[in-house]
Amino acid sequence: MPASAAAATRPAAEGVGGNDGATLAGRDHVVVFPLMSKGHMIPLLHFAAALAVHHGDHLRVTLVTTPANLAFARRRLPPSPSVRVVAIPFPAHPQIPPGVESTDALPSQSLFPAFLRATALLREPFAEFLASLPSPPPLVLVSDFFLGFTQRVADDAGVRRLTFNGMSPFSLALCFTLASRRPHVGVEGGAEFHVPGFPDDVRITADEVPDAVIQGGNPDDPVTQFLHDEVRDWDHRSWGVLVNSFAALDGDYAAILESFYHPGSRAWLVGPLFLAAGESPETKQEEDDDDDDDPEGCVAWLDERAARPGSVVYVSFGTQAHLPDAQLDELAHGLVDSGHAFLWAIGRSGGEWSPPVDAGGDGKIVRGWVPQRRVLSHPAVGAFVTHAGWNSVLESLAAGLPMLAWPVMAEQAANAKLVADIIGAGVRAVRGGGVVVGRAEVAGKVGRLMDGGEEGRAIRARAEEVREAARAAVGEGGASREALRRLVDELRSSYVVAGDGTAAASSANGGSGKC
Repeated sequence: MPASAAAATRPAAEGVGGNDGATLAGRDHVVVFPLMSKGHMIPLLHFAAALAVHHGDHLRVTLVTTPANLAFARRRLPPSPSVRVVAIPFPAHPQIPPGVESTDALPSQSLFPAFLRATALLREPFAEFLASLPSPPPLVLVSDFFLGFTQRVADDAGVRRLTFNGMSPFSLALCFTLASRRPHVGVEGGAEFHVPGFPDDVRITADEVPDAVIQGGNPDDPVTQFLHDEVRDWDHRSWGVLVNSFAALDGDYAAILESFYHPGSRAWLVGPLFLAAGESPETKQEEDDDDDDDPEGCVAWLDERAARPGSVVYVSFGTQAHLPDAQLDELAHGLVDSGHAFLWAIGRSGGEWSPPVDAGGDGKIVRGWVPQRRVLSHPAVGAFVTHAGWNSVLESLAAGLPMLAWPVMAEQAANAKLVADIIGAGVRAVRGGGVVVGRAEVAGKVGRLMDGGEEGRAIRARAEEVREAARAAVGEGGASREALRRLVDELRSSYVVAGDGTAAASSANGGSGKC
């Protein structure tokens, strides 16, 4: 590479805590590389923060991202000398507008496959960054599964890699099993079938097969092609899998998940990561001195209803999902017909849509940023209508809120199955075949969660039990806290000291990485 090109790709390091972290002795450096997408970045930012909080005295963390994502990353990392951020340039791609470096900034989700192809071009600048680090090499690289090239870079550098999917053990294991063994093929939509390798009581219908599995079965799909070209041959060679969940929730499925990876690889359940990072809605609220975190005034609106605990339904389908106007119409009517107050964060899923019915004084529809964890923890909120993205599911469970799980894309149908049928902390919206969910079903299922019937009480009680379990998991001696400690210890012991005093990856627990 010419000198000028090398200079252009040289990473710019920025210390979050005011310095770039002094080099300590031994392998004590963790490199974290999330996909440039908020739903993927946020959990790994919390992981970096958790390492700083619980292991900052003997570990330092470098988070790798691109220039347009620096501000977002800095704002969500603790002011610690053990954490720094490094920016490497986002590659040019003919289909991606200049300056667009996150999926959330894409002008159309149809550009997502092109965005993924652009991220694959980060391999060379990332390899240069890793090679530029002082000896000894990092203890581990933790990277998003979409960034499959990071496995090759880690192998070449003699560094362990942990892959991060952003999904639960149940959903990952379910998707991998369905994709590889295809028990749903030939099964009629409403007929139940057993998922091979799962407990006998885990049965799903063909209509409940996640979109990610269906999409993955289409060889002409551009995302499927990307995964085939850039991810699948590499991701399963990872030393381990970092999982944003906790053992009491769905740890029973970890062994199934591990079976799809390199022999000896383990699933490390260290979540909920935002709780592991020491971040709670209460402390977050105290830190906010202005309205930048709540531009729509959602918390103030909820404060006006705090005298009626559990009276408001919160509705959000995340930042990526899109619902057709006909479905938005039915959802609006159903929320009004339920008779319950509601706060609906419509975001980009609304496009140019406008409500067909007056929401009245007890309905608030917002299009801007919403501080979701603060909303979910507010005493006025009693239930959550959600697309069942895993981040949202965890946040709801950590707040003790029952859910109307309404899957839209990706693995969300598996999450909805987990919430409603396995955990028992919610109900599901009937979906399948692109059918619009009617207003009567919306109103009825909101009522099942919010009203005082026996079913609603049982679901709310179960959600509260999971809330307590989530907090116990990240507390002193909790399963997730201990898993994080063991992860660090086992990574250190997985390297052997050579005769010259240098540490190299041993063949134990996942092989040398050079597969």
